[in-house]
Amino acid sequence: MKMQDIRKIAKQNGLKTSKLNKTLLVRKIQSTEGNFDCFASASNDYCDQTACIWQDDCFKLAKKIVILS
Repeated sequence: MKMQDIRKIAKQNGLKTSKLNKTLLVRKIQSTEGNFDCFASASNDYCDQTACIWQDDCFKLAKKIVILS
């Protein structure tokens, strides 16, 4: 999902979007919505939150973080 779309969702939830990177902003949205704030923390392409709208981006970013570690 593009940052523009993520910012729109954040604003709909009453969140300020400035100075937050994608990971932190999505986690803030997740927390505000009452969900686990776990974006980009999925390991081995596994997540039990199957209805999560962030899952595809989460897996991609989690892989990048593992590679950089």
